[in-house]
Amino acid sequence: MKQLTALTISIGVLAAVATWLFLAVGGILIWAAFLAWACFYHTGGDRDALRNTVVGNVFGSLVGWVAAIVILAVPLAATLTLPIWAAIVVGITVAILVYAANIKAFSVIPAGFYGYAATFAFLLQTPGKLTLANLLSLSLSNAFLVVALSMVIGAVFGYVSATAGAALMKKETAPA
Repeated sequence: MKQLTALTISIGVLAAVATWLFLAVGGILIWAAFLAWACFYHTGGDRDALRNTVVGNVFGSLVGWVAAIVILAVPLAATLTLPIWAAIVVGITVAILVYAANIKAFSVIPAGFYGYAATFAFLLQTPGKLTLANLLSLSLSNAFLVVALSMVIGAVFGYVSATAGAALMKKETAPA
């Protein structure tokens, strides 16, 4: 079986399973999982990509989470205006995210950006989530916890889809 056909089957079936799982469980984010799944393939689609995706996504989400806490907890928005204060915090934390690429574990910058962006997407597009109480809670209302968990699951689905696709290719090409 051709690689694209094998991946079409494995990704399609597993995307259906993931969607069912995420909707049945509730609280976890299928869209964040799909971002991590895409990141897995973007970073190479192999075992190293799984590690780089998980570490990068979780680190990026952590940095985004810290940025959100600083924006809310440090009262400079009243003085500078929220857009200016948020821009300063985002600029500094994104610079930290990129500079951390000097550490091998954090060297895949796009993976970190995916996690950072997913954290802010959750916070800014989910009514009522952008509060210090939610950010500091040990629940799925905490942007870091829900985004990181969803992205780790998505990266694992990516790895499983690549492994299943490779198995389908071998099965078709094996001698009879």
